[in-house]
Amino acid sequence: MYLGIDLGTGSVKALLIDDDGRAVGEASRAYPVSSPVPGYAETAPADWWAQTVGAVRACCEGRGGAVRGVGLSGQAHGLVVIGVEAKPLRPAILWADQRATAEMEAVLALPEAIRLPLANPVVSGMAGLSLLWLRRNEPATYAATRRILSPKDWLRLMMTGEVATEPADASMTLLYDVGTGRWAGDFLSALSIDPAILAPVVESHSVAGRLSAAAAAELGLPAGTPVAAGLSDTASCLFGMGQTKPGSTILQVGSGIQIMSVAEGIEPQVQPFYNSYRGIGRSLYSMAALQNGGTVFEWARMVLGASWPEMYRAGFDESEGNGGAVFLPYVTGERAPLLDPNASAAWAYLRLGCTRSQLIRSVFEGVALAVRESWDALRGIGLSADRMLLTGGGSTDPRWQQMLADILQVPLVPAHELGNATIGAAYLGGMAAGHWRGVEDIPFPQDPAAPVEPRPFDGLDVLLSRFRATYRGLRHI
Repeated sequence: MYLGIDLGTGSVKALLIDDDGRAVGEASRAYPVSSPVPGYAETAPADWWAQTVGAVRACCEGRGGAVRGVGLSGQAHGLVVIGVEAKPLRPAILWADQRATAEMEAVLALPEAIRLPLANPVVSGMAGLSLLWLRRNEPATYAATRRILSPKDWLRLMMTGEVATEPADASMTLLYDVGTGRWAGDFLSALSIDPAILAPVVESHSVAGRLSAAAAAELGLPAGTPVAAGLSDTASCLFGMGQTKPGSTILQVGSGIQIMSVAEGIEPQVQPFYNSYRGIGRSLYSMAALQNGGTVFEWARMVLGASWPEMYRAGFDESEGNGGAVFLPYVTGERAPLLDPNASAAWAYLRLGCTRSQLIRSVFEGVALAVRESWDALRGIGLSADRMLLTGGGSTDPRWQQMLADILQVPLVPAHELGNATIGAAYLGGMAAGHWRGVEDIPFPQDPAAPVEPRPFDGLDVLLSRFRATYRGLRHI
């Protein structure tokens, strides 16, 4: 059997699969994210390890002795700093952290030729910016730092005693040349970052260490079991769902929303609205990350004093419509495609007689219109898709699926059972064990559902135009 471990932001998930790729056990354990100062997001790595041990033991339930390979995936952008004894020097700084605003300005002031190889927008929460914040604000900790690691790479260090990273996580640090697949030497020099603190980069499916006797005893697994280098969570999601060929596209809807599309190649840009990352092997994918997904619905529900049944009833009542209301869903600023941390939520075009139910419907439409805005922007850089796989806990309602398809005007294939980051990690475990020699050998499950076909949407162009004009009109106020 083969074990996949996905180290998420608020919980760790473990999945056990057999030789045929079928799930035979799974478990998860939660841990807290702390915010000691408004805008901070941190987790103690010790919590990750404790809950990983619990999740793995519960997942395997006495079958740990059958595990022949372990694969990892995990939350991206996070920063774990370790000292001479390979122990964390402070809590990990996570992707949601917003403290590094001054560091953003310093990086954006660098010559464009130095920033171009990063091929990603400079936004807070990325490991490189968090490292610069640490140097300026906690100099003693920075001076004691011997290595920096992503969360899942630290977890592998705990399991094997070996330091490594792989292209998917490395490309998300803002310290990596995405085009050449190496650490960005000129960028590091410009910021006086010692490349010696960066981990060596190995292939995602390669054996990056073997379970130490101590870690194996805690986890209930055989000592010496090979552990794959792993993938970032979004890359592992693409891999786990079998989306490895150019044009393969996933729409993932949760608290935030991601559109991920496998690309033939990349054309690096300075401060693009989208991300360009490495996947398994030599693959590349582009991703538009929207901050405002499911969190918007909870916010609107509280503001309007509505129950969840009312939200869903009113949100999809086509007979009453939106009453002309247009909603901007930017309750936490926005990344793709705006790159505007100051973007705000707003209702516009309200008239006497507009009802709460119509406001609720406009909220669902506003989130879907934001997705369409990002997809149109991705099409503007040459991406295309004849369909999208639809996944994520915020995309299960058939009425919401239909609204998304209608506004995107792209068929959506509900794929909640097709795979995820954890099964992608488990496949990597099988590859590390030599059970599957390559991606082409893996028995990816087939599409489980018929596509949700887009219907004609009268007035969609007008709605899109009003949506875009409302943001532009409010942007500089």
